[in-house]
Amino acid sequence: MYFKLNVMGKETKEGLYQGIIEKDEKGNYFCGPYLLDYKFTEANFKLGDKISIKKLIANPSDISFEQYPKKSIKFSMANGDKPMKDSDF
Repeated sequence: MYFKLNVMGKETKEGLYQGIIEKDEKGNYFCGPYLLDYKFTEANFKLGDKISIKKLIANPSDISFEQYPKKSIKFSMANGDKPMKDSDF
């Protein structure tokens, strides 16, 4: 069973939001109140990584929209070491 931790990110000059990658009980990756792209997160990050969210859209998924109304389509490691995903999916 997965539990959401009370780790809060914050708005920064480096991005819209910074926080820790977590995984919910349904297997969704999220950072704070924002859903993260599953495939991109699996390929490039791990649970507990601190990321900086650069761009958000309305979550297009009917399944997870109620829990996560916004989805990040552009994010990177908070220190800038990893590539960012843009709206190319």
